[in-house]
Amino acid sequence: MFADLKHISHHAAWRRQLEMLLESAGEGIYGIDLRGRCIFINRAGADMLGYAPDEVVGRNMHYLIHHSHPDLTLMHVEHCRIFQAFREGRGVRVEDEVLWRRDGSCFDAQYASYPIHDNDRVVGAVVMFSDISERRRMERELQRSYALLERRVQERTSRLQSAHESLRRLSAHLSTLREEERARIARNIHDDLGASFTALQLELNWLRRQLGAEPALQGHVERMLEVAQKAMEATRRIVNDLRPAVLDHVGLWAALEALLLDLQLRAGLACRFVCAPQAERCRLGRSAEIEVYRIVQELATNVTRHAQARAVNLVAEVRTGCLVLSFEDDGVGMPPSEPLHTFGILGMQERARAIGAVLELDSAPGAGTRARLTLPDVPVGP
Repeated sequence: MFADLKHISHHAAWRRQLEMLLESAGEGIYGIDLRGRCIFINRAGADMLGYAPDEVVGRNMHYLIHHSHPDLTLMHVEHCRIFQAFREGRGVRVEDEVLWRRDGSCFDAQYASYPIHDNDRVVGAVVMFSDISERRRMERELQRSYALLERRVQERTSRLQSAHESLRRLSAHLSTLREEERARIARNIHDDLGASFTALQLELNWLRRQLGAEPALQGHVERMLEVAQKAMEATRRIVNDLRPAVLDHVGLWAALEALLLDLQLRAGLACRFVCAPQAERCRLGRSAEIEVYRIVQELATNVTRHAQARAVNLVAEVRTGCLVLSFEDDGVGMPPSEPLHTFGILGMQERARAIGAVLELDSAPGAGTRARLTLPDVPVGP
């Protein structure tokens, strides 16, 4: 590479070799003495600054290219981090300043300044710099794009939250209407059918007394009384399913206990209900109590229809300020192909959302089904 330098002295050859290396560098490189005057600069550095190399050598580099901040306020030479290299004897790397061109414009610069040592003495500094204006432009563009994306995400999130809140209010309103309709139907059944069955029983009892001498007819009347009694019991059960009276009279926990007792009697299941003392003191409000009761009622109905279970457990407790109801059976569980968006499950989830609760279901074939209803921030009474 340097075969043509053999006729030059040893020092001149090395000097020429260093000059060639400096001129080959893609970054700007210059050296300064202890007064800050340029002692050399490569072609790339001079071109970047808009000067010829000879126009820079001998001039104070701070006052030439590093005199001001981007906002045109002056940078005092005492604050010049380029000069720190020879003042403090340690290197610095900087990416947040600008260098100034000959035409008065500036560019975002990245530079590193390191001290030049002559044995144990610092005799100056060497500075490597590059124009990072394009990188800064891309970073600013990226920041603008990110800010725009963040704003759009926030707007979209706000719209989704608003839509979710509207759906929650609609679900709560529909649930209220549904319960009102259930109560109306229950009243009509109780007042009309209940009164009719009662009148029928009275008439049949009168007829039975009149037929004391007719054993055959009296037997028919007895069977009619049994049918009327069963119809009356079925009517009471339907009315209770539509609007449980115990929920109105003694509250949620007694209503849930009565629900499990009825499940135990009708389905022959071993039912267990555990309500922690702190849970008993929770105050849910009328609408929330109805929704919780309906969710547990639907879970109990699913057990009798599909689970083939032997036992059911219901536990109510308070965890970290939340009321948690856990419902579990030991039945066959749901197969993997069973969708978790059936009408019954969707109805329970809608009821849960209407009161700000979360319903979680977990099931596996042969492992039963577990449901957990979590109501946050429930006030606890004394």
